[in-house]
Amino acid sequence: MDLNDTPELAQYRAHVRAWLDEHKHEAPDARGDDDASVAGRRAWQRRLAEGGLAAVTWPAEYGGAGLGPLQQVVVNQEIGRAGVPGIFDVIGVGMLGPTLIAHGSEDQKQRYLGPMLTADEVWCQLFSEPAAGSDLAGVQTRARRGDDGGWRLSGQKVWTTNAQYASFGLLMARTNPDVPKHKGLTMFVVPMDAAGITVRPLRQISGEAHFNEVFLDDVRLEPGAEVGPVDGGWGVGLTTLMFERVAIGLGGEGFGWRADRFAHALLADEACTRDAETRHRFGEIATDFLALRFTGYRMLTSLQRGQIPGAEGALAKVTTIRAAIAAGDLICDVLGPAGLSDERFGELVSDMPGLKSAGGTEEILRNMVGERVLGLPPEPRLDKGIPFSELRAKEREAVA
Repeated sequence: MDLNDTPELAQYRAHVRAWLDEHKHEAPDARGDDDASVAGRRAWQRRLAEGGLAAVTWPAEYGGAGLGPLQQVVVNQEIGRAGVPGIFDVIGVGMLGPTLIAHGSEDQKQRYLGPMLTADEVWCQLFSEPAAGSDLAGVQTRARRGDDGGWRLSGQKVWTTNAQYASFGLLMARTNPDVPKHKGLTMFVVPMDAAGITVRPLRQISGEAHFNEVFLDDVRLEPGAEVGPVDGGWGVGLTTLMFERVAIGLGGEGFGWRADRFAHALLADEACTRDAETRHRFGEIATDFLALRFTGYRMLTSLQRGQIPGAEGALAKVTTIRAAIAAGDLICDVLGPAGLSDERFGELVSDMPGLKSAGGTEEILRNMVGERVLGLPPEPRLDKGIPFSELRAKEREAVA
């Protein structure tokens, strides 16, 4: 999106652009997951943090710039314009850091936020499980409290980005199975090098392993590892999910998902510029991105006013991913194998479908929009008010 800068915002943009122009020669190649590439991305995040560009909206007392979401968008725009990578630990700084700021103890904030900001300690999000992705409140990883106040974790997580690099994870576990499923959850900080944790990569069609599965076998946590109230983890998790959906819905420009970017690729083929079907398909994609721009403006307005964006974050996320997938398909239809040989568009085609599940599956997010925006009746729920420990029996009764 292109903001109509106020004088103050224009001055800030000039500052960010000047800093990036001065330091972009230090930026690493954003590709690759070998040790040298990861070290380069960590060092670049540290440099961005020193320039005040890594955690723009974090409070200043925790190392952030203490600015608003408009300034964050300006930083994203200028990073894209400079052609340099953004921060390495997007999940930590963009989603888990704000969750700790909102719900963590002061000791947790002082211990974890500084090293997170400089990428000395990368974080991962341990939410989804093999049987609890769309139905996140159905997580079965168990946390049992000991007499000393510590905890023991057992279970499995899946689709965990950056687990192979992470020093810590923010994990949702079930602490009380005898209440309805949303009420018996607790959020924990988990050291990823703890005894009993095993991380295994999940290979994608591209051969890369952006995701992992994580096994927890009687993992010991010290007292005070809880983030927010015990059995109140669902509210803490909603904070993380809100930041995730806003990041994806507002993040199109940061990820390079702009209509003009795709237009440049299509213009490289002279024949496609004269093809009516190609122009029609691109027009629909460009229209979606234009709608996303104004949806982004509404979300930014809510954030500037201190409000939490509602279902428009879900709608923006769904539209962003679908438009990016459609753009990748169009480019490959027009350019053929040459479209896939371009690394940017090859990754777009191979990676985007997986993002339909990130931050909530498309089906779940469409339900949110239908119920909260269009006023459609909610889907029937067999689990409402039922203790989690009794759900399987209730499901079997319903089937019978």
